[in-house]
Amino acid sequence: MIKVLLVDDHELVRKGFKLMLDAQPDLGVVGEAADGAEAVELSRALRPDVVLMDLHMPGLDGVRATELITAELPEVRVLALSTFDLDENVVAALRAGAGGFLPKDVSPEELIEGVRVVHRGESAVAPRLLSRLIGTFVRASRARPVPAELAGLTEREREILVLIARGRSNTEIAAELSVSPSTVKNHVTSLFAKIDARDRAQAVIAAYEAGLIRPGE
Repeated sequence: MIKVLLVDDHELVRKGFKLMLDAQPDLGVVGEAADGAEAVELSRALRPDVVLMDLHMPGLDGVRATELITAELPEVRVLALSTFDLDENVVAALRAGAGGFLPKDVSPEELIEGVRVVHRGESAVAPRLLSRLIGTFVRASRARPVPAELAGLTEREREILVLIARGRSNTEIAAELSVSPSTVKNHVTSLFAKIDARDRAQAVIAAYEAGLIRPGE
């Protein structure tokens, strides 16, 4: 059973999400929070597997709450939600440690799958938002120098990072490079440690920020 904590300042939204998630045999809502501060406290107390985190709330917002939760409780995964298709908080949430982002108007099927995806340790970003998200982020970051930690990657690690940024899975990367999946996994673990990326979402941002790949490639 995947334990889910719901965080949204609108009770009606929380009730709707709860009905969707509790109807699944492998998902269960273990708590609800109306703001970021309550989300942090309940995450400490309940240790959910996944937190569905609204980004726009009064007081402690979802970005800061995500940062606090993922820093203190690395085993807890966060899936960020927003009424807005795209704003600066999306990238901020991913950088803060969120495992993915979905707009609130996604279908029940997309929401349920998003929870399962981030629970598996993978990245969940709505496909219709990905190119716009990355494009906006790259335009905002174009003038930044390549981080030193990316400069320290081996040639193979940089190659794998680019493939991750293009949306390839470990299995697809292994097939493309003619190596075993376990070899790819070892490289991914190493490069994530070097660039201080918690997951694939943060690795993708790092790749685009460093100019290793551009939107549309």
